[in-house]
Amino acid sequence: MSEDHRGSGSAISVRQRPRLALGLVAGVFGAAAGAGRQLVAGQESRVAPVSIATVDALPAEVIPPELGQAELQVYVPETGHSIRGTMLDYWRATGAASVYGLPISEPFASSDGRYSQAFENAILQFRSDVLWTDDPTVRLFPLGQTAMRARLGAFGADGRRTGGGGDRRDFAFRPVDPNGGSAANAWNSGGIYVEATGHTLTGEFLAFWQANEGWFYLGNPISQPFLDRGKRVQYFDGGLLVSDGETARLAPLGRELAAAIGIDTAPIDGSGMTVFDETVFLTSPNPIQQFDPYAPGSKRIEVDIAKQQLLAYQGDSLVLSTLVSTGLKPNDTELGRFHVRIKYPKQDMGGFTDSTGEVVSVGDDPTPDAAQPGIRYDVEDVPDVMYINYDAEALHGAYWHENFGNRMSHGCINLPVEVSAFLYGWAPLGTQVWTHDDTAV
Repeated sequence: MSEDHRGSGSAISVRQRPRLALGLVAGVFGAAAGAGRQLVAGQESRVAPVSIATVDALPAEVIPPELGQAELQVYVPETGHSIRGTMLDYWRATGAASVYGLPISEPFASSDGRYSQAFENAILQFRSDVLWTDDPTVRLFPLGQTAMRARLGAFGADGRRTGGGGDRRDFAFRPVDPNGGSAANAWNSGGIYVEATGHTLTGEFLAFWQANEGWFYLGNPISQPFLDRGKRVQYFDGGLLVSDGETARLAPLGRELAAAIGIDTAPIDGSGMTVFDETVFLTSPNPIQQFDPYAPGSKRIEVDIAKQQLLAYQGDSLVLSTLVSTGLKPNDTELGRFHVRIKYPKQDMGGFTDSTGEVVSVGDDPTPDAAQPGIRYDVEDVPDVMYINYDAEALHGAYWHENFGNRMSHGCINLPVEVSAFLYGWAPLGTQVWTHDDTAV
């Protein structure tokens, strides 16, 4: 059986059994213990530069547009840097410091022409080429590939190192046989085989990859897991995962490689900026329950169509549970995995339905079938609108009914107004939204 995680311009194809490097010295693993040796000491010549200029050098079309991202520019005193706009939203949505670490630079124009910002564990980049899709618009610079090249050196077409040197453990970076023992072991342990690079994903590395939408962010595995200085590690396109035996985390490649790849990490003056704290974005209280705003892990929203229920999580921590109203036939809410992509604090909504009640157009455009005029509907001042897909479906407050727990909408996900007010501040652009119906055939 194959499973595809597709993004515009990128796809990771994995094979799954039906059922359901860089010379790693103490810098990666010893940061917590106070070790501070340079991760790429002696290998800087193999590391390509990433930073080229300030963001002023970028054309307007590759700068993140205004889509309802946070208006605040917040300051992180621990590293002396700020975060704002789309980078701030996606950083918060994907786990913030608990996943990608703290910011170690201001936004810059990278050598591949993208709006970028460096964090301790990764380099985040805005991707204008996937802006008008249902996929995340912020991804990771391939820092794991940079680290791998630094570790192994250059390779020729025959797979041999062309300049000598490198690391003798390069066997871990060689693709494995999809019909061989490594792939079979992965399948038997509930893992997967990634055809694109010929490597397997299992255990805690697979768990991290799945929990953090690795198909969009970390990308493909580019090595097998292997032991390095007593730690089990695995390289990916976007970073390096390190295991403590039970869980995996991202190694601080951003911090370790910043100087070698030309990123300016000089602190800035944060006077007058709001100091970052997750609670500053919560403009309305959680009306359902107490929750931990600092829980580690990415934010996600699950909508169970069969139960007409919404669950919001931060990592493994439940933030909120509430009844909702999704699309009434023939306008069923689309099923799938989406992301908060555009936000409006308030918006007038309207459109046209045909004689069966099916929505045939939205906004002010008339029905596309001129021979069968549509029936107009309008709702003014809809609060806390968060669009999740290109079917114009959104999470939003519904002040016009109290029938939550039953289907009521034209496809949107109606929320009690006090819930929508809280979620609007809690869920930034990039927050995962999974709509599913286990009873659907």
